[in-house]
Amino acid sequence: MYYNIDMDLFQAVTLGATQGLTEFAPVSSSGHLTLLGGIFGISEGADFHDFLELISFGTLIVLIIYYFPRLKQLFTDVFKKHKYKDLINIVLTCIPAGLAGLLLSDFIDSHFNNYIVLACMMGFIGLLMIFANKLPHLSHLKNETQLTPGRSLAIGFAQILALVPGASRSGTTILAGRIMGLKNKPAADYSFLVSIALTTAVCLKSLFSAHDFLFANFGPVLLANLVALIIGLLVIKPLLKFLYRDNSLKYFGLYRLLLAAIILIFALN
Repeated sequence: MYYNIDMDLFQAVTLGATQGLTEFAPVSSSGHLTLLGGIFGISEGADFHDFLELISFGTLIVLIIYYFPRLKQLFTDVFKKHKYKDLINIVLTCIPAGLAGLLLSDFIDSHFNNYIVLACMMGFIGLLMIFANKLPHLSHLKNETQLTPGRSLAIGFAQILALVPGASRSGTTILAGRIMGLKNKPAADYSFLVSIALTTAVCLKSLFSAHDFLFANFGPVLLANLVALIIGLLVIKPLLKFLYRDNSLKYFGLYRLLLAAIILIFALN
């Protein structure tokens, strides 16, 4: 059975499963999906880009479920205790990448959306992850609630790099969080709290900008989201438990270097 995007059920399930498996690891889910789209022969054009944005709903729901206690606390702080520090920090972190995405997304898609760039960014961020414990960093912070507005904004500027395929939004923000003085766990938690805000904005935007595509391809979009939701619910807890370990980034970095080499071989042949 085929749809407007020329995608069969196996491809929709595979892409959804990949989204669910890779969204919560600093390995670039969009990079993996782009690579799979190339293998399937469906990655060209705006349709596939719309599809990638629309299958973020499933993993967004997973993040909201997993971080619901933290989100509840954030809402309590803002609306009952009138404490705005954490919310302001999250907003500050979202602003640079949000503005850059609005202004530069078409330019990045047209100039950097290729396998060579994907492999280079996979490898570059991978190397930084391998040496994450040796990177310079500011004074130690106990958790993400101790971030200052300046450090939050700095993480936001680092997140702009994630607009380039293969960089990884969580990878860049966790590394930036480490440089700003956080350990792996608070850096990862802060990264995914920011991700909830940014992904919600992207999903809402895609509902308006890609509504024609959604109606024409509702079947594969829904299927991919359901698969991503189920896989995400199964993997998020053990995956984040591993990511919280102080030495975990080097393992993700090694994986990224291996994948970068494979992509380069794929691209140059």
